[in-house]
This record gives sequence, C-alpha cells and structure tokens, in this order.
Amino acid sequence: MAIMPDNKSVKSKIHAKDVELSVITYLNNDDYISLTDIARYRDEENPRYIIQNWMRTRSALEFLGLWEELNNPNFKRVEFDTFKNESGENGFVMTPQKWIKATNAVGIVSKSGRYSSGTFAHKDIAFEFASWVSPEFKLYVIQDYQRLKADESHRLALDWNVKRLLSKANYRIHTDAIKQNLIPPEITGREQGFIYASEADLLNVALFGKTAAQWRAENPDRKNENIRDDATIEQLLVLANLENINAMLIEQGLSSEERVKKLNAMAISQLTTLADNKSVRELENLHNQPNLLPE
Repeated sequence: MAIMPDNKSVKSKIHAKDVELSVITYLNNDDYISLTDIARYRDEENPRYIIQNWMRTRSALEFLGLWEELNNPNFKRVEFDTFKNESGENGFVMTPQKWIKATNAVGIVSKSGRYSSGTFAHKDIAFEFASWVSPEFKLYVIQDYQRLKADESHRLALDWNVKRLLSKANYRIHTDAIKQNLIPPEITGREQGFIYASEADLLNVALFGKTAAQWRAENPDRKNENIRDDATIEQLLVLANLENINAMLIEQGLSSEERVKKLNAMAISQLTTLADNKSVRELENLHNQPNLLPE
C-alpha cells in the first residue's frame, strides 16, 4: 500500500531516445518518474499542456483513479467520480495540482525547485503516460529504468559484500582483544555491550571525526542506516587496518585517549596514500560498472 512520498529523496537519471528523464526515489522506496520530461518527447516547449491533455481524458482518469484506490487509503472517491463524469466535455480541464488537491492523490506529485521541478508520477503511472505519448518511447523508458534498477541492485550487493568481507576478516581479532584486555571477569553482559560500543565509536571518531550518535543526529531521515554505510571504498579499507591496529594498541595497554590520537594519525596517512592507489581505483571501477563483475 502506497503512502504520501516522504520529503527526503534520492534523484537519478534515465535516458530514452536522447531524452533525459529524472527519477526520484523516496524513503519508502517508491520511484517517481518525471512526467514533464516524458512530455518533452512530444513537445519540448510546452510539456505541461501535454500532461493536462492526457489527464483530461476519461481513460487516463480511470487509470489514475484505479491506481489510487489500490494504493491510497485516503483517496477521495466521491471527488474522483465527479471528475470522471465530467471528463470528455469540451470545457473540462484537469491539472496535476487540481487532481492532487481535490482527491488527495499520492500517485502524482508536483514539485518546485531548482533541480527537481515539474510533475512526477509513480512509475506505474509514468509508464501509462509514456504509452499515451508514444508506445515506442515507453519501451525505451522501461528499458533504461530496468537498467537503472539493475545497477542499483549491483551496487548494493557489492557494497554489502565488501563490507561483509572486511568486517569478517577483522571482527574476531578485534573483539578478542577487547575481551582479554578491557573487560574484567565480573562485568555484566550489558556493561560489555557499552564497552564494545565505546570501542566502535573510538574507531568512528578516528576515521570519520564523529561518533555514531552524532551521525544519526545529523541524518534523522536514515533510521535504518549507520555511519559506516556512508564510507567510501578507501575508508572501508582503512577501517579494516584500524581495527587490527586498535587491537594491538589495546594489548599494549594504551588508554582510549592515546589510541584515538594514534589511530586518527594513521587514518589520515593511509587515506592520503590510498588516494591514487591503482588497486583501489580498480575496485571502484568494479563498483561503478556492473558488467565487470564476474558471473
């Protein structure tokens, strides 16, 4: 069941027959494609009139109404029926803003701003509109949209695997060093958790300059993510090294204050070294070009 798109979003681009289309992915993972960009395929100068001409047709209104009924529990059916009965009349006019305001629709959104202005619609609706504009053009839109989603899936999978492998390689030695040197035998399990959290934040401060709590406070819209989800390939490589080095420093009996200073200096030095590293560049190229990933 769809909900009103969240304010926060991620913007992407797809291309269909030399036309660039904006795609907005909201926090609820719904993709909205620019109807304004699709309309430019038919009329570069007046795309909003193309959208309005489509929305005033009975077939378009019936499709929009059905989509809202299936996905929007707050859809105003009475107002929709009024519009449907009026559609087809010479004086009937429908705009995205009128539709949204009257029916409480969520399948179409009207945005204003420097980088994302225009009318956007859920991908289901956008594909239907593209078919009305040109069936051939619709196929190109779907094709590149599928390419975009495949690229996103590849990047997510590769990021997850890189992080998993790096973490797996260092987790045991790091936690064993904490157990042996920081946790007294009589400490409770709950207090052990606090110590682990403190050590994780020590590494966060050394590498990212902030704790996990500070990152969450700066990113309240990313509740299911953490500070390390923002890490670059270089930072993930350095983090793996810092975990090993921190384990050694713990065994040497250094205080947290001493360790965070040393780890921070090492992070700066290693990140500087990795800036032009060929192997890191190759890993980034693999991340950015899914076709290079072996089957």
